[in-house]
Amino acid sequence: MPANLRERPTIIIIFGSSGDLTSRKLLPAVYNLFLDNWLPEKFALFGIDRKKKSHEEFRQQMRVGIDQFSRRPIADIKSWEEFASHLTIFHAADFSDPTVYSKLAEELAQKEKDWKTKASRVFYLAIPPNMIETVAQQLRNAHCADESDYSRIVVEKPFGSNLESARALNQMMQKNFKESQIFRIDHYLGKETVQNILAFRFANSLFEPLWNRRYIDHVQMTVAEQLGVEHRGGYYDKAGALRDMIQNHLLQMMCLIAMEPPVSFQDEEIRNKKMDVLHAVRAIPHEQVRNFAVRGQYNAGWIEGQHYPAYREEAGVKPNSNTETFAALKLFVDNWRWQGVPFYLRTGKRLASKVSEVIIQFRPVPHMALSGIAVSDWQPNRLGIRIQPDENIILRFQAKRPGLKMSLSTVDMRFSYKDSFQTNTPEAYETLLLDAIEGDSTLFMRADQVEAAWALVDPVMKSWESTDPDFPNYPSGNWGPESAEILIAQDGRSWLQSPTTEKKHVSDSKSDSN
Repeated sequence: MPANLRERPTIIIIFGSSGDLTSRKLLPAVYNLFLDNWLPEKFALFGIDRKKKSHEEFRQQMRVGIDQFSRRPIADIKSWEEFASHLTIFHAADFSDPTVYSKLAEELAQKEKDWKTKASRVFYLAIPPNMIETVAQQLRNAHCADESDYSRIVVEKPFGSNLESARALNQMMQKNFKESQIFRIDHYLGKETVQNILAFRFANSLFEPLWNRRYIDHVQMTVAEQLGVEHRGGYYDKAGALRDMIQNHLLQMMCLIAMEPPVSFQDEEIRNKKMDVLHAVRAIPHEQVRNFAVRGQYNAGWIEGQHYPAYREEAGVKPNSNTETFAALKLFVDNWRWQGVPFYLRTGKRLASKVSEVIIQFRPVPHMALSGIAVSDWQPNRLGIRIQPDENIILRFQAKRPGLKMSLSTVDMRFSYKDSFQTNTPEAYETLLLDAIEGDSTLFMRADQVEAAWALVDPVMKSWESTDPDFPNYPSGNWGPESAEILIAQDGRSWLQSPTTEKKHVSDSKSDSN
């Protein structure tokens, strides 16, 4: 048996198989798992969609998607043909039609009969949020996922649009399936560098003793995009930066940074520790939102010599839209480890650089024994964890410059994934799909996590909905609105970028000035 090969037969059923998510992410992920021998020999993929396609049309569409979006495009026709033999299109004229699910149940039973064994069933709902309840209830009615040890239901974000809707969706899902079967996916948690936060903290004795309020001044978390809303204007105008990024991606990363050491790396143990963080985050009262949260919307502007339109001019966006494309929060975790340490979270579109990173700013030394001349360039120690691009971890500290006098310079100790491992890093969806197949829910959100995250941002959303912002308030190619600078400056701090980002920002500024 080849290395890595799974033993239990597996059937992946993708609802929405003709959609963008399937072509860009899901099929490339399955293809790479197949090439790396992570899938069993007895493996099948059913594509279910309302658009009618022949088997050959479906396979051709998937081949185009893999060629265009996979980290390893198709180069070997023999490998592709072997992979394509596992792909089957299954037509659904209407997702609410019970006969579709009764036929699916028959197909699944027949496949297991042919294999002479039970198979893991992964139902991936790559469908609009308003279709989730329909598909979930129909799967339950057709008894497609009755055996909880073998069946998983993967649900894409957004999982609800506020606390009330998320709670209702959780109740519906838990009525039809066991919690252990429900895999609420957040693709950010599948990224290598996000997972490396756990390894970095808990596999090294060097940093964990410093990971507390005694040594850390504050934490900054940034997810910045140069892109606008692209073809997602209609969806994004109903969501916004707070719902689209902070409620899930950034809060989940914050949990990994702030959580207590786990007893083990078992899925429920990790999820319990993350829940402890969410429970400890200080609630933002409605009347205090302006002191802890700011928002922005991009105007027209220049990025790397190219001019881009304002958000309100994007396709699918209302001309007078008040949807935020930038959001920043200041949060506190009220427990012994983090009391008084602010966590600054920000995200936005059409910003100066594309970067996702966490920066840990340490406190200054308690007493500076060196002379004033020696410390003219002194800066506090800083740890940067770059999620993307150019995944790396950088520790910034002070060192003496060469020469006859004592003079300090800031230097960086750098770990780079690309340089250290020289390997093709798996995409996030590969990691998460394999975990779903194996029933490992460590990187997926539990029902209480989802609701706790919504409970934190709900007061901010309600406050913003009750006031009219002065939009647009930052030009494309900038780092967001002035209010974001004020949010952190009023605490005597400023937004930081890792060294790579700082160099990129300088080159962008030069390009724009030309």
